[in-house]
Amino acid sequence: MIIVSACLAGVACRYNGQAFPIPEVIEMVKKGQALPVCPEILGKLPTPRTCAERLGDRIITQTGQDVTSEFEAGAKLAADIAQLVGCRTAILKAKSPSCGKGLIYNGTFSRRLISGDGIFCALLQAKNIQVITENEIKQAGLGDKL
Repeated sequence: MIIVSACLAGVACRYNGQAFPIPEVIEMVKKGQALPVCPEILGKLPTPRTCAERLGDRIITQTGQDVTSEFEAGAKLAADIAQLVGCRTAILKAKSPSCGKGLIYNGTFSRRLISGDGIFCALLQAKNIQVITENEIKQAGLGDKL
């Protein structure tokens, strides 16, 4: 089973209340090959919500609120779900403070990227689950499974 960021599966759960649908991901979910999760919703954050970015070990909203505990709780629950369903691969939303892999926003809300991973991504990788972003689906050969 593949875990996917729910926003990539067409669920309107992003901070701005919108989805970021990726046809290949939606098709995987429809075929029962993938399970959508949103760590931020699992962490009891509302939709829509104030934009947040990772600043060191903390997640801070654009208005200065520390939402680290919500992000951590949701990431842990989502990682537990991934293990429960035997997940070996995850397709996560690039640049997100939860799901980003390799590059995330730098915490200044200036659209600048730095090296780093989102909280959920890091937890999955620590459990030896392969993480790719929506930008890497074709390179990983996952689009070929459809």
